[in-house]
Amino acid sequence: MITAHVVYATITGNNEDIADIVTEYFEDHGVDVEETEISQTDPAVFEDVDICVVCPYTYDEGALPEEGMDFYDDLAELDLTGKVYGVAGSGDTFYEDYYNVSVDKFDEAFQKTGATRGSDGVKINLEPDEDDITKLDAFAQDLIEKAKAN
Repeated sequence: MITAHVVYATITGNNEDIADIVTEYFEDHGVDVEETEISQTDPAVFEDVDICVVCPYTYDEGALPEEGMDFYDDLAELDLTGKVYGVAGSGDTFYEDYYNVSVDKFDEAFQKTGATRGSDGVKINLEPDEDDITKLDAFAQDLIEKAKAN
């Protein structure tokens, strides 16, 4: 059985919604999945699963979630060779050049771990709508397929 862990950071609840959508898709497709909030999670949990997902928000002008800084720093130190990862997050296009840059920063951190990107990062403006749910379902499906092939 494929296993996954979905970690989210949220202020408004939008990234928890994104994490819930991805988690629900995994559950509906036979993946054994756990979902946790970033400040309550040690990134080492990713060593014990096949699929690693982070759903971060971007604060102000490109800052990572304050409560997720330790998680971010520790993540880049792990060896996740053989694991599949994906990053999906909510942001606000109001911030223009800084829109959802945490998605990119977490993608870069995962690249340092040796994990395989299972899908391109998904960037959602504010709360997920029907189109975004379709994108997130495709994202989750890509991760499952990549994990099966790994």
